[in-house]
Amino acid sequence: MNETLTATEALPTEAEMRAAPATEYMSARQLAFFREKLIQERDALLDSAHRTTLHLQEFESTPDPSDRASLEEDHTLELRVRDRERKMLHKIDEALARIDNGSYGWCEDSGEPIGIPRLLARPTATLSVEAQEIHEARRKMRGG
Repeated sequence: MNETLTATEALPTEAEMRAAPATEYMSARQLAFFREKLIQERDALLDSAHRTTLHLQEFESTPDPSDRASLEEDHTLELRVRDRERKMLHKIDEALARIDNGSYGWCEDSGEPIGIPRLLARPTATLSVEAQEIHEARRKMRGG
């Protein structure tokens, strides 16, 4: 697992990731693929946050109370979305740290592989599908 990807090796495609044998699970190429995917997602979120900041700084004065209320509602919605994105940025940073420490791709509950299809769909996943289902069932039983 301490292999490193050389500059001449291309990142695998998503199709290659799905078709890879189990023996290649979390190889240097696969880790490089997920690192790049996470960095792209982080960059997109940071760009979106920057655009929101610029938009919120634009002063749009309107004397009409209903227009003002509508504008305030839009800003509130944008801020809520940005808060979710801020939480996602934290999860991305944690996933990148797991890539660095060698624990990425492994279920934090069972130690089993999370699986390429799940990581492609949710690269910040920390639990296998089975562990996630157990986690959600326990949460429902606790009522939260």
